This record gives sequence, C-alpha cells and structure tokens, in this order.
Amino acid sequence: MHSKVLSATVIGLDCELIEVEVDISRSHIPGYSNFIIVGLPDTAIKESKERIKPAIRNSNLEFPRTKVIVNLAPANIKKQGPAYDLPIAVAILLAQRKITLKYPLQEQLFIGELSLDGNLRGVNGILPIAIEAKKKNIKTIYLPEVNAKEAALIKGLNIIPVKNLYQLVEHLLGNQEIIAEEYNDISKNREINYKVDMSHIQGQEQAKRAAEIVAAGAHNLLMIGSPGAGKTLISRAIPSILPPLTLDEALEVSKIYSVCGLLSADQPLIKTRPFRSPHHTMSGVALVGGGAWPKPGEVSLAHRGILFLDELPEFPRNILENLRQPLEDGVINISRAAGTLQFPTKFILIAAMNPCPCGYANDPEIKCTCSPNQIINYQKRISGPLLDRIDLHINVPRVKFDKLISTNNGETSAEIRKRVKAARKIQLNRFKKYNIYTNSEMSTELVKKFCSIDNDAKTLLHNAVNQMHLSARAYYRILKIARTIADLSNKEKITYNNIGEALQYRPKIE
Repeated sequence: MHSKVLSATVIGLDCELIEVEVDISRSHIPGYSNFIIVGLPDTAIKESKERIKPAIRNSNLEFPRTKVIVNLAPANIKKQGPAYDLPIAVAILLAQRKITLKYPLQEQLFIGELSLDGNLRGVNGILPIAIEAKKKNIKTIYLPEVNAKEAALIKGLNIIPVKNLYQLVEHLLGNQEIIAEEYNDISKNREINYKVDMSHIQGQEQAKRAAEIVAAGAHNLLMIGSPGAGKTLISRAIPSILPPLTLDEALEVSKIYSVCGLLSADQPLIKTRPFRSPHHTMSGVALVGGGAWPKPGEVSLAHRGILFLDELPEFPRNILENLRQPLEDGVINISRAAGTLQFPTKFILIAAMNPCPCGYANDPEIKCTCSPNQIINYQKRISGPLLDRIDLHINVPRVKFDKLISTNNGETSAEIRKRVKAARKIQLNRFKKYNIYTNSEMSTELVKKFCSIDNDAKTLLHNAVNQMHLSARAYYRILKIARTIADLSNKEKITYNNIGEALQYRPKIE
C-alpha cells in the first residue's frame, strides 16, 4: 500500500517542497527493521520513528505491524528537524486507508512536530514555507496551532491550526471541523512605542545631527568618546528616528527571524526595525552566520535595522574583518561542502569605542594613564579597510554639568523622524528604477549620476582628498553623505556647504 503527501524544508531563507512517500508491505519481512526513513534525513528525522509510533497509538489509531518505508523526495536534498513528523504520520494513516485527504495532493501541505501523546509542537521557518506554498499554488496548510498566526500573514492561504493528531484525523474524516485561521492583516495595528527618545539626550548636538544623517541615508557611524559620554544612549535612540518598516521590509525581516525561531507566537510580524547588540565574545559564525546547517548570523538579524557594536576594539580583529563583505555588498555568502547560501545584510553599523584603554585620552578633565604605545596598539585593533567602510566618524565629548541639569529638552524623535521620512521619500523616488532604497546603496555609476557638484565644491573636495589622504571608497562615501545632507534640506543640488559638512565626519588621517 502506497501513499504520498506534501511537506517542505527550509534551505537558508528559501523553501523547497518535499514529497513524503510511504510504502507499507503486506507482510512482515523477518530480519528487517519494520520502520525505515530514507532521503538524506538528519538525526532528528531518524528519531521521529520513536515519536510517530506512540503518537499514532495514543491517538486511538493502530501503527502497522508490517514493514514501513518512508522516502523524503527529492532524495538529493538534505532534510533536517522534526517538522516531518506530522506528514509522515498522515502518509502512514493514508496508506492504511484510515483517512482520506479533503483536497488534491498538490493543493495541501502538512508540517509539524509530534509529541508522544499526539499533540503538535511548533516548528521554525513557517513564514518562508507559507510564502513558497503561495507561489506553488498550494491552497491549504495543516500545521501546529502555535504557528497558525505566522502562516496567516500570507493572504490567500487556507491555514488549518491543528492541536493534535487525533483532531486532524477526525477533521479529515469529516467528524470534526477545524476552523481555519483568519488572515492576519499586517497593515493594521502597527503602532510603535520607543523606549529611548532623542529628547532624553542632553547636549551632544553634533552627535544628534550625525544620527539624523545616518537614519536618513542608512550610513554607518563610529562614535569615539570617554566612558559615560552618551555613546550607547545615542545608539539606542537612533531606531526611534528611523522610518517604520514597509510591509515588504517587515515580511523580509520576519522571514529571517522565523528561520531562526525568534518569532513570537502572539506577534509573528517584526514591526520595528531590528536593533542587534552582540557581545564582543561572540564567534565569527554568530556574527555572519553558518554552521553545519547554515543559519543567519547577527549581520542578517540586523537586516533593515541596526547592528550596534559597543567597545569596538574589544572585538577580536579577525571577527571584525568578517564585516567587510556584508558592509560593501549588502549580502553574506556562506559556503559549505553541500553548496553556497546567501543571506541579506543591509544593516546600519553603529560602533562605539573609547579613544584609549583607560578611556580618557584627550579628555580635558581626567588625565589619561595610557602610554603612547598603548593608545596606538589599542586603536590599531581596528583595521584601516574596516574604518574606511564607516561613513561618519565623530567624537562624543563629556557632557557639561549645566547641560545635564538643563530643563530645556532638545528635539523629540518624532520631529527628527519627520525630516528623515521626507528625505527617505526623496530617495525612494530617485531610485525607483534601480531596486535600491537609500543613498548608501548607490553604486559608483549612480553616485556619478545623482551626486553632481559645482566647481567650488569640486575644489574643496579635491583639496580634502589630497590633504586627508582619502581613498577612492572614502571619496564616494563623502559624496553619498553630502547627497543625504542635501536631501534633508530638500535641495536637488549638492552645495559647497553640504560637502563641507560631509568632510567633517571623516577622520583627519585615513
């Protein structure tokens, strides 16, 4: 007796449909195991035999006593995780003629992990599976109840939330109807409350201005200052001035978090731009992704948001060097023997550091206790090529006492966000034919097209390149920053003053 149902596997951030085939022999074959799973299964799938048997029996059903062969096709794709428990159990019951399917084979998909008592546990990667199912014209997905809201983010699918195997069997037999999950309209209830507001920061006008430019053009920022100057607070306030995620961006980010198992069952959509702040003891795999079964790292979890690296020199230099490709290309390629996977990494890098090991070099009030060699070695922990990829470099000085006790709050995040959104709108209109969103994503050709400057600005930039020893990359990054500054002023042309301000954010010696 033979049967077949559809399931799916997640590969990177994409999905591949899997056919779960079951063949049950009519008689027991002595000397052979009576339950075999083939098709490149991992250990979790091989162990599913010990979950499926009791799950079927504890659902008042009978597991076949003859030989059962399960094939996960195509056989050349490696499968992982316990999500095949439910489709295997359904295929076994189907082969025994205990149940019948309500819809044609190619229009329904089963996924879920079984517990020993037949209940269903949630699985990772439901959102990319639902997206792929919609593309392949699959109309119905049977999945664990806890994953239903996540799958219901995709319109046009019939999402059946299943509590346990017995309930599903009764539903397929027509004895008990399971009410489908309603479409989760992601355009509603997208109000965002931010914990840190720009008005909470006293003083630091230059840092706030730099933060506004960073948010408007998605540029990278390095802040250098003494301990307690407010670098971390400024970094945590930047998300409050970023424009909200668009619906496409929200789904794109949620897809990454779904694969990593970081989505909440109650809130399956990421509504705020990610803010990732990993500790300096993390590994290279944790930063960029990878593993035996490659998963996204921090650079992908920060996609369309912020990656904040506090105490930048404390990160091992070989770990930081992994940031070069993600910062330049907006993607990270993870290569393994089985193949290469690509994860998106379009994030804003915000980094903070002290000027020296003790933290008080150039501080006007506290004397630095570090030797010149210690300061040089400390700053050399960050390579020149990485610093070259950071657009804005600013010093964050100690805040004076009179500013700390001042009752005059600065601009709120809402006021700054209005200007940022207006600048982003200009960029969206400018780049609508080029499949990019912000000035930081411009290629060299686009910089030449959209960043034309007059003769006075050209002379200023020429002198700066020679005197500051700027690289070609730094030259183009200055033009991108100037383009963002002009956008914030709603100016079509980049002026001499825009170039001058952009140059202030570069270190004096490259």
